Amino acid sequence: MKQFLRIIIIAAILLPVGLQAGAQTVYSVDYKSDADVKVFVSEYKSDADLIVYKTEYKSDASGNDGIWHFVKYKSDAKKKIYFVQYKSDADLIIYFSQWKSDAGWRNNSKKHLMQ
Repeated sequence: MKQFLRIIIIAAILLPVGLQAGAQTVYSVDYKSDADVKVFVSEYKSDADLIVYKTEYKSDASGNDGIWHFVKYKSDAKKKIYFVQYKSDADLIIYFSQWKSDAGWRNNSKKHLMQ
């Protein structure tokens, strides 16, 4: 019985942390050297590795599914990104959609970049 209680307590402590592990809170840095990921914004959805929907609410930006919330402070971000001018300089190519339902990965091999 004591072992079961320990498992419940540990799960209750770790579960909220696990749910936020892939949260897509991002901060746009001014210098490439400060970035976790270099991002190029494509004009075409078909060129994108990830289709991104920007949400106003931090609570909507959970998981690694392309729903991003841009935070005001670098320390609040899960990922720091730098927007590059040329596609060839990018780690990740994104397309901003105005529809939340469009958000998602088109190239799963790059999914690790935002985890």
